[in-house]
Amino acid sequence: MAFSKNPTLSHRPANPQDLLRRREALIGLLFLSPWMLGFVLLKLAPILASLAFSFTDFYMLTPEATQFVGLQNYLRALGDINAGASLGGSLGYFLFTVPVQLLAALALAAVFSSDRLRGKVALRPLFFMPSIIPAAAILFIYLGFVEPRTGWLNRLIMEPLGLPPVPGPFTGMSFTILLGLMAMWSIGPGFLIMYGAMQSIPREIIEAARVDGAGPFSRFVFISLPMISPAIFFALVINLTSAFGGTVLLDRGYLFSFSLSPMEGYINTMMFNRFELGYAAALAWIMFAVTITITLFLFRSARRWVYFPNEDDREEI
Repeated sequence: MAFSKNPTLSHRPANPQDLLRRREALIGLLFLSPWMLGFVLLKLAPILASLAFSFTDFYMLTPEATQFVGLQNYLRALGDINAGASLGGSLGYFLFTVPVQLLAALALAAVFSSDRLRGKVALRPLFFMPSIIPAAAILFIYLGFVEPRTGWLNRLIMEPLGLPPVPGPFTGMSFTILLGLMAMWSIGPGFLIMYGAMQSIPREIIEAARVDGAGPFSRFVFISLPMISPAIFFALVINLTSAFGGTVLLDRGYLFSFSLSPMEGYINTMMFNRFELGYAAALAWIMFAVTITITLFLFRSARRWVYFPNEDDREEI
C-alpha cells in the first residue's frame, strides 16, 4: 500500500539564522564555563556546605564526631548575649559608616562634576586607589599615628598643645577616628558610580534651571539628587553588604578580612579560636538573614524616593 508523503512533515533545512544563534550561544557558554566552574566549586559549594554545617555540632578538632543537631545552633544564638551584642554593634557600625561613605562619595562626585575643577583625569584615580588597597594598610598607619609612646598624635599634636595624651588606639575618640578612616577608605566605587550618574544628567535641564534663577544649591538638591537617586540606592546596597562583614564567612571565611563589624569578629572567634564551625556557620546565616531583611526593606522603600525615568508607571519594585 502506498502512502502519500505529507509535505508538512518533510524535513526542512535548518535556518541559517538559527544555526548562527546556536553557534554564538555555544561560544558564549564556552567563554563563561571557567567562571561558572569557579562559581560552583569556590562559591556555591561552600555556601551550601556552610548551611549544612549550621545544623550540626561540627567541631574542627574532632570532625569525625559530628552529629546533626537541627536548629540547636540557631536556638543557642538566640540566647547568646555576646552574639546579640555583636549583632547590635554591627548595626551601629552600619548606621555610622554607611551615611559617612554616601555623603563623602556624593560630595566628591559633586565637586568633580563642577566645570571649575581642573585635572579631573589625574585626580580620579587618586580617590579610587585606596579602595583597591587592603584595609589592613590603613590600620598599620593608624596604629603608628596614635601609638601612646611613639605615635605622632601625642608627640606632635597633643603634647605641644598641652592636651591630655591619647591612651590607646582603640579607646574613646581615637577609635571614632579609626571608624571614620575605615569608612572613607572605601568610598572610591561609590564616588565613581555617583560621578557617572551626575555626568549623565542632561545639560539642558541644568541650563534651564539656571536660566529660571535656580542657584547651585537648588540645582543640586532639586535636580541632581533626584536624577541620580538610582545610583545612590545602588551604592547604599553595596555599602550595606560590605558593612555587614559577617556574611563573607558564607563563601570565603578568611581570618584577615579586617572588617570592624563586631559580628564578624565574633564569628571569627567562634570559628578560628574555639573551632566551633557549626555554631559559626549558624551565626553567619543569621547575619545573612539580617542583611537580606534590611536589603528587602530598602528595595520596598525605594519606590518612594528613587526616580526611575523609564518606569514611571511601575507600582512596585
